[in-house]
Amino acid sequence: MGRPDREPSDRLLLGAMAKGDSEGLRVLNARYGRRLAAMAYRFLGDESDAEEVAADVLWQAWRDANSYDSSRGSVAAWLATIARSRALDRLRARKARQAPPGQGVHPEHAPDPITVVDEAQRATIVRDVIGRLDANERSVLELAYFSDLSQSEIAERLAMPLGTVKTRVRTAMTKLREALAGRGE
Repeated sequence: MGRPDREPSDRLLLGAMAKGDSEGLRVLNARYGRRLAAMAYRFLGDESDAEEVAADVLWQAWRDANSYDSSRGSVAAWLATIARSRALDRLRARKARQAPPGQGVHPEHAPDPITVVDEAQRATIVRDVIGRLDANERSVLELAYFSDLSQSEIAERLAMPLGTVKTRVRTAMTKLREALAGRGE
């Protein structure tokens, strides 16, 4: 990867990673892993979530090493941008799961048991269909609905044409619709 007396440059490490050299990823992790986790921690305030974000960022760098464009900034800036985006995604997902204050269930507004069972059955069907989706369709659908990203942002993040993203989302949604149609919905 370089001369033994000098540390390899970040760009050299990405080039090695693009060729499948896991040593490049190891060195990049040693160089940036803690910084990425610290950055994510500032957004999330949770060490475990921050470490997961750092791992996700490095995994994405491994997958997308060949799409790095040095004209758009340094490797450190590229990694920081990915980390910020992932941390914000996780923060949004966390907030979406939390009920707003004062929105608790009041006994007079308790859900109808039949509705609860119906929703549970629907959730089971959706999980089953999502589990059977092609991995590419599933990843695009998850980014669209759980990461609060537009289709253009998904295309950019996955480095794929916008038309491909739209087709995968449409195909996945059609499969979900057909599975739920079998229940008369």
